[in-house]
Amino acid sequence: MTLGTLYGIGIGPGDPELITLKGARLIGNCRHVFVPKARTAAESIAMAIARRCLRHDAAIHELLFPMTVDRGELSERWKESAGEVAAVLKSGEDVCFLTLGDPLLYSTYIYLLRALREMCPDLKTMTVPGITAFSAAASLTEFPIGEAKEPVTIIPSSDDLQTVRRALAGGGTVIIMKIGKRLQEIIGLLREMGLIGQGVFVSRAGLSGQRIETNLKNMEMQDSETGYLSIILVHAGRRNEP
Repeated sequence: MTLGTLYGIGIGPGDPELITLKGARLIGNCRHVFVPKARTAAESIAMAIARRCLRHDAAIHELLFPMTVDRGELSERWKESAGEVAAVLKSGEDVCFLTLGDPLLYSTYIYLLRALREMCPDLKTMTVPGITAFSAAASLTEFPIGEAKEPVTIIPSSDDLQTVRRALAGGGTVIIMKIGKRLQEIIGLLREMGLIGQGVFVSRAGLSGQRIETNLKNMEMQDSETGYLSIILVHAGRRNEP
């Protein structure tokens, strides 16, 4: 049995023109395109971004992923999704899996790839890097991510903000991802630490509804939906009192 090849393609943060030439070429060559989709979404965001790259006879496969932190439920969903992808690969056809940003940075592709390797030890893959959301946010706000020898820390927010606090206390540039419903807690933490004037906020970079704020004080009292698909960049090494 000859397995097809899995192409994991990062399609960037939202602007279709930020898909790499290699990524666009491979998407156009693949008949089977798999995209992650939240159960509540009308359409996969990844699919909307990459649509213009598809071949005319492309078969689109949506993989539903539950919005849950239950590890057991997530593990089962990854196995089911990997099974769907494996079925196409075992037919000898290639597969593209599209993911926002970069495939190996806080991406669904990481878990899918692990599950597939367990099912298909001889799996052939090619991972195509993509422009990250924080790179797009930095460009939109002219916010340098790393000067001289200052450290850069990338951290996802969580319900326990102590890890974010420690990252900010370490100085340098801190990139806070996966903000979601924790937006107000993070803004409050930045105010408490005297960093409210040292950061920028970008949501839905390159997508409809894009929002850019270079004054984080404007983010106070915003509702939790504002934090969806958002990034906060902070220069934690230079602090000014609010």
